[in-house]
Amino acid sequence: MTSHVPNEARVIPLRPQAARPEVRPAAPPVPPERRPPTVREPLWRDLVGDVLRRERLDQERTLKEVAEAARISMPYLSEVERGRKEASSEVLAAAAGALGLGLGDLLARAQGELVRLTSRHTAVRAGRGTSGARFDGMCLAA
Repeated sequence: MTSHVPNEARVIPLRPQAARPEVRPAAPPVPPERRPPTVREPLWRDLVGDVLRRERLDQERTLKEVAEAARISMPYLSEVERGRKEASSEVLAAAAGALGLGLGDLLARAQGELVRLTSRHTAVRAGRGTSGARFDGMCLAA
């Protein structure tokens, strides 16, 4: 007596199959002119770099002068100013010190810029002239 076994695997579910959720048709795509504008929030490194560059230019100093005073390589300081590098607190303190600023001064200026830009973006999103958001401090995460 021979038994013929089909050449197929048999799947035994470990859990009972739940009722499948009802599949709803996808909503039609929203045309580009009706989509809300996407606003990219500024990155901290961009804000800090802008403050460093603006202060250096206000003092009419070259990148080389500030880099030497801060004991940072000129290419690295350039990258920090352009927001391409996430500088450590030691590097930021050295760059700020070379410009006659304390680290707190540098961060406070960057925070002020963040509040200014974020308030403007919030007002645009909310569709009103002033922002309902309020910022009383700053939060840094490493």
